[in-house]
Amino acid sequence: MTAIDEKIEVAKERDAPLQNRRSDKNAEIKQDHRQYVTFVIGAETYGVEVLNVQEIIGMMQIIHVPNTMNFMKGVINLRGSVVPVIDMRLKFTMEERSYDAFTVIIIVEVKKRMIGMIVDAVSDVVIIPVKTIQNTLHFSSKIETDFIKGIGQVEEKMVIILDVDRILTTEQIDEIDREKIA
Repeated sequence: MTAIDEKIEVAKERDAPLQNRRSDKNAEIKQDHRQYVTFVIGAETYGVEVLNVQEIIGMMQIIHVPNTMNFMKGVINLRGSVVPVIDMRLKFTMEERSYDAFTVIIIVEVKKRMIGMIVDAVSDVVIIPVKTIQNTLHFSSKIETDFIKGIGQVEEKMVIILDVDRILTTEQIDEIDREKIA
């Protein structure tokens, strides 16, 4: 288990519902702060809520599925489960690049399905106060922001917080489900 995996497990335990401990200090943290797994794509730092992350794995063999969406790289066998994998650079219409030793697949739960997200590098698990997260409604209408929950700040770094349930449209999820069966 890597240091990031350990931080994710600790964070999940901390964010799990606290039963019968209303005055517990962790309850205050849960209400006022959120924990995110942060990662890098290009020059930007992104984050997803720690509770959506199942695990982080190194690059492995990806089985190409023909006639799929351009950002879908294929599927992997994760302990007997077929998991579709998308390249987040391609999903965000960024230039494709070769995978290296830092490239990882973040396994997240998207609309009750496991999806692998290929990212340039994983950074850390961070805590961001909810009140410091700004919405993105003021962005230009030309920029697709449906999957962005907001922008948070960790020290001097801006973190684009993603809503994993909105990264893929319902139609894209349906297409992935069809491709997994085929």
